[in-house]
This record gives sequence, C-alpha cells and structure tokens, in this order.
Amino acid sequence: MIEIVNKFEKIVYAFLMALLMFVLIASLAELVWSIFQSLTNDPVFLLESHELITVLGAFLLVLIGIELLDTIKAYFRENVIHVEIVVLLAIIAIARKVILLDPTAISGIEFGVELIGIGVIVVGLAGGYYLIKKAGITVGQGKA
Repeated sequence: MIEIVNKFEKIVYAFLMALLMFVLIASLAELVWSIFQSLTNDPVFLLESHELITVLGAFLLVLIGIELLDTIKAYFRENVIHVEIVVLLAIIAIARKVILLDPTAISGIEFGVELIGIGVIVVGLAGGYYLIKKAGITVGQGKA
C-alpha cells in the first residue's frame, strides 16, 4: 500500500513540475513582451519608473518560479525538502514585495504597519537562513 502511495505522490509531483514549467514559459513570454513594450514606448529605449517596476516584478516572479521548480525537482529526486531552498525562495518573494511596494497606494498607519510586518519577516528569514548555514545544512553536493 505504501508503494502505491509513493508512486501516486511521484505522479502528482511530476504533474506539478509540468504545470510549473508551462507557467514559467508563459511568464517568461510575458516578461519578454513587457520589456519589448516598455522599450518601444516613447521615449524609445528609456524605461519610466512604473515600467521599470513592472519589468522587475515580472523578472522576480520568473526567478521565484524557477526556485520553486528547483524545490520540487529536489524533492522529486531525493524525497527530501531542502529547507535552505525554501528559505531562499521566501527571501526572494519578500524582496519582490519590497521592490514593488508603492508608498502612494497606502497611506498613514496602514503603511507603517505593513513596513513593520515586512521588517519582521525579513529579520526572521535572515535569522533562519543564518541558523541553517551555521548548522552546516547545505544543498547539492555538500553535506546532507
């Protein structure tokens, strides 16, 4: 019975990897299209601040997708979730949030609360990453 569950789990992970690859291809195409549109608008080959934020957001989203694919691939191959990859994925995601943060959209105390929350998350993730590195937990060819 356990073998059936393990095979089913592998099939689900393979399906998730295929879907994520499709999403990454679509996201990459959207990124290329966004860059092309931004560079061909007046003034040509100059990005305005909102265009730059859009391009950076799409770029970081593709990077997050690649890291997520790497996490699923590592689990598919070794049946182990690498905590370091997950923490790095969270750091990239929160960095994307900080980069795309629009201070004009939220005003007053709501903006302050959001910044405090982001700060707490950043400190927590940095501390977690430090502890993972200090413990000697590595990904790939190093220690397991």
